[in-house]
Amino acid sequence: MGEDRATGPGAPRIATGPGKIGKPRRMAGARQAQQWLLTLLPAFPVLLLVLRLWQLSRQDMSTMLLLVQYVSPLGLLSALLIALVWAFPVVVLTFGVLGRLLRLSAPDRFDPERSLLASGTARTPGWVLTAAVALGALTWQLRFLPSLLMLGLWLLALRTRYLHPDQPTRVLVVSVALPLAAAVLAYSVLGPAIWTAVQEGELSTAALLAVPPAATLLLTGPVPDWVAPALTHGLAFTVAAVLPVVMGAVFLRVPLLPTAAIEVAPKDTAEAAPKETAEAAPKDTAGLEVVLGALITVTDTSTIVLDQTAGVRFLPNGQVESQVLCPQAAQVPYSQVSVRGWPVEETALDWMMPRRPVAEPDVRCEGRLPPVRPGPS
Repeated sequence: MGEDRATGPGAPRIATGPGKIGKPRRMAGARQAQQWLLTLLPAFPVLLLVLRLWQLSRQDMSTMLLLVQYVSPLGLLSALLIALVWAFPVVVLTFGVLGRLLRLSAPDRFDPERSLLASGTARTPGWVLTAAVALGALTWQLRFLPSLLMLGLWLLALRTRYLHPDQPTRVLVVSVALPLAAAVLAYSVLGPAIWTAVQEGELSTAALLAVPPAATLLLTGPVPDWVAPALTHGLAFTVAAVLPVVMGAVFLRVPLLPTAAIEVAPKDTAEAAPKETAEAAPKDTAGLEVVLGALITVTDTSTIVLDQTAGVRFLPNGQVESQVLCPQAAQVPYSQVSVRGWPVEETALDWMMPRRPVAEPDVRCEGRLPPVRPGPS
């Protein structure tokens, strides 16, 4: 996708001189909205991080301040990026389609100086849209890829109609032939999965796989000019209102601290038996305790853990017998549908990256003590 033209036929003229109503007055709407957006946009990730820590601390201010002191900002941002990387293609492609639809359907209402949607469309280069499609192909689950195909073909068709209105053959190929061929190919690949989803009662999965290829043919051209402004701006406001809520709901389930199982000995036992002696003798499990929770940090004197009741425990390092990192539990799949062996809930990155070898889980990660180790003969 190449770079679109910055202005359309409805671009406002500059009026100068005293008493004239022209661009300086009309430009205030989009510029003010843009300034507010650029001001509030960096605050949204910070708000998500604070809410996540507030939830993790179970609304206890002292616990939250402790987490803020020890939790790495880089770790927080990494968790935020990995959890919400899918949102960038959603924003770019959705608003890109709506803006180009407005420009093509009602060029006299496409005013980058008054509409934030028009301003973003006029200033978004084509390579950003291409990168968004590529990122979506890697990070979206398989059941959402038909929607990605639909958005990409809509963008291509709307852009072609705008840039090449004098080439009807080219417009016909991009707006009709290409979406029709893509729909036929998609149904030939997804057909068995759609039928399986219907049989299993997974109607939402069946709709996500079946509807977008057919809907690709519906929005490759302009809509009536009288409905275009209300339709595009209404959908844009709806997406802008719903998407932050969805992003927040997803991020509030993301783990921010490593889960660890720590074997702790009673204080009197730890003081009576040095570690060298304890390692040479048979291990006595009497009085031992396994603390399972989120590992906050390890200081010179203690190991700080946020246990499963959201209580902070300071474990003296002299009492810590052993500790093990517990892997995150695999998410139970909701859908049983797959496309040629590819589960619909997995992304392309899941298939491309190497999988962790299956190992026997450590009993300490279940809150139980390991078996007694025999001593040397």
